[in-house]
Amino acid sequence: MDQKVSEKRERISTLGQIGLQQFAPYLMNRIMGRYNATLREAYGRENRTVPQVRTLAVLSVSDGVTVGDLAVYTVIEQSTLSRTLDALEQQGLVRREAGETDNRVKKVFLTDEGRAEFNRAWPAMHDAFELMFDGIDDAEYSSFVVTLQKMLRNIRKHDI
Repeated sequence: MDQKVSEKRERISTLGQIGLQQFAPYLMNRIMGRYNATLREAYGRENRTVPQVRTLAVLSVSDGVTVGDLAVYTVIEQSTLSRTLDALEQQGLVRREAGETDNRVKKVFLTDEGRAEFNRAWPAMHDAFELMFDGIDDAEYSSFVVTLQKMLRNIRKHDI
């Protein structure tokens, strides 16, 4: 075994040494799990799913994106996104169009009804966001977002 690899392995802390409350991926999963559960509760009463609202949210900001890019932005697996888009399209909330240069590439657009539906869903999303950042001042929030953006650059596999 390479000497450098061996030395690095000896320096690696165990999860027990770090502790769950100091292990950022664990904390991020807990936070997002709670956030998504809150949204599931709110949207379930209106027969809407979190993937549906997440899709509407992304399209409210970046309308006309390809299905592949939409999967990246929404952090939804392609198969789930396909079913989500089918349901949203049947309800008249989105429309899919073939790309200008390649008919196999589909772009997704928010309809006026879809925008109105997202506007109805937004308050619950915003309330959950506000609760998550209660007691965190603007400087802390800005610093946190900069850190998250750096982390995303470190691990991302897509250019978006």
